[in-house]
Amino acid sequence: MHSICSDGALPPEKLARRAKEEGLFLFSLTDHDTLAGQEEAAAAAKKAGVHFVRGVEISAYLGATKVHVLGYGCRAGEAYEKFLKDRVDGARKRAEEIVERANAHFGFHVTLDDVEAYHARKETPLHTMQIVHTYAEILHMNVAQLYREAFGPYKPAYSDICRPTPQDAVRIVHEMGGLAVLAHPAQILVLPQEVSEKFHTFTRSQREWAKIRYAGARDALMEELVCCGLDGIECYHSTHTERESKEFSSFASQHGLFITGGSDFHADGEGRRIGYPPFDAEEVEERLLSLDGSV
Repeated sequence: MHSICSDGALPPEKLARRAKEEGLFLFSLTDHDTLAGQEEAAAAAKKAGVHFVRGVEISAYLGATKVHVLGYGCRAGEAYEKFLKDRVDGARKRAEEIVERANAHFGFHVTLDDVEAYHARKETPLHTMQIVHTYAEILHMNVAQLYREAFGPYKPAYSDICRPTPQDAVRIVHEMGGLAVLAHPAQILVLPQEVSEKFHTFTRSQREWAKIRYAGARDALMEELVCCGLDGIECYHSTHTERESKEFSSFASQHGLFITGGSDFHADGEGRRIGYPPFDAEEVEERLLSLDGSV
């Protein structure tokens, strides 16, 4: 789940209470590129009587393709401090480019100071969606729609500078003492540019066709990440179909990877519910108990 430390709507403490209310046995805070909320979440989870896993989601990309990597059991230290500095500095440079391009596209004069109003934790990397929220309020538009039309890959306000690769992400997680897990693999769409540009306009059946047609490129990437030391796959996710979960579980079993699941919750009303889809977290807990201070 995500908190206000990245692009979520709730503070870590409230997420822990919500996890308890929803009957979860185990939950993890996996904010993008930061461990800032971990201590607050861990303390709240202990008070609520919920098992807690320290986590992070590294915003990695293969060109314009999002290939995010979860890190479970990561610890703050020298490796994390270097990673955080790189991400904060890189996010700032990327934000400057995005705002410049968005202003040129819309004819606005938005500044980074305007965007900072949506950046609750200043010590964490500035997130693209915080920039999108700024423009969405001015334009009176839906945030997701605005992202697809102007800020997504190949769109007028898109920037992909200063982002780690998936291979970098696996290495970084291991340097921070964690286990590297491929996040929501069904969302990994390694598409030709001409298809990617039109993907948001596709019907559901067209999207399914594209996923199947280009699944080979994603599977090849997954094989490469296994060779880089990938530890697990998020087979159960709020956007995965039952068929996809089975396929990724089969891949995990074949390659000796452990299986995780998660809602990827950001905020109420966005179609992702805390605790959904249901997932047996016993194996995850057992794997993470071996990491000092993880659960």
